[in-house]
Amino acid sequence: MSRCRNKVCKQVGIDTIGQNFNESCSQCEIEEYVKELNSDPSVSGILVQLPLPEKYNSTQICDLVSHEKDVDGIHPLNMGAMARHEEPFFTPCTPKGIICLIKSVCPVIKGKKATVIGRSNIVGMPISLLLQKELATVTLCHTYTQNLRDEISTADILVSATGCPYLVEGDFIKRGAIVIDVGTQFIEDQSRKSGKRLVGDINFQSVKTQAGYVTPVPGGVGPMTISMLMDNLVLAWKRSNFKHAKEEIEALEASKREFMFSGSISMDHNNFLE
Repeated sequence: MSRCRNKVCKQVGIDTIGQNFNESCSQCEIEEYVKELNSDPSVSGILVQLPLPEKYNSTQICDLVSHEKDVDGIHPLNMGAMARHEEPFFTPCTPKGIICLIKSVCPVIKGKKATVIGRSNIVGMPISLLLQKELATVTLCHTYTQNLRDEISTADILVSATGCPYLVEGDFIKRGAIVIDVGTQFIEDQSRKSGKRLVGDINFQSVKTQAGYVTPVPGGVGPMTISMLMDNLVLAWKRSNFKHAKEEIEALEASKREFMFSGSISMDHNNFLE
């Protein structure tokens, strides 16, 4: 994913800085680097590539990223805004891409029954919040959900993000449903040179005969995630430049007011002398 992301950034003219830390680096060193990026005006967006090794506190590192540069949209302020059905500073890339995919074939989500499998902070939780904002009736399923198949079978919209290969079969799906497969996992495949193959949560071949629309793995949600990241980066750049321009204008206006104020005092003084 990171190679594809960097390639697309280069294609659209966005400069990237990739900082790789080996496991000998301390939590403190990584946090200090994030703080440096926060204060660097030449940096518009910051993305922490997850998952991090277990020795690091990922939440603490991600929370340090300024919400104004959190182009991944996982800062608590962004997540909190979504929970309140308000406009976040940035919408998380994958959920944002999923909503775009759904709306491309179903412009009005209002009143639809949506089932989301997986409750991660990166996909499951935010996409359920975005679907609620669109006035869908949302069921959020997880490891302890009973009768998962029943929840799937009544969904007009199904989003699965678990990383469990072939969790969903075609006979689970409501006919005509929109099925979004976010899960990715490698399985053994001796016919491939690498000996493995990337698959999703959805058994694509069996589901495509039942669903109205279904995204493949690979080549489905992944490209949309990268597209939404580019969208967030451009938005961050615009805001940053507008903010700096606004600050310069305000400074100029303040200087102008100070000059006019000084001039008025001087005129009054001359009039007094007369």
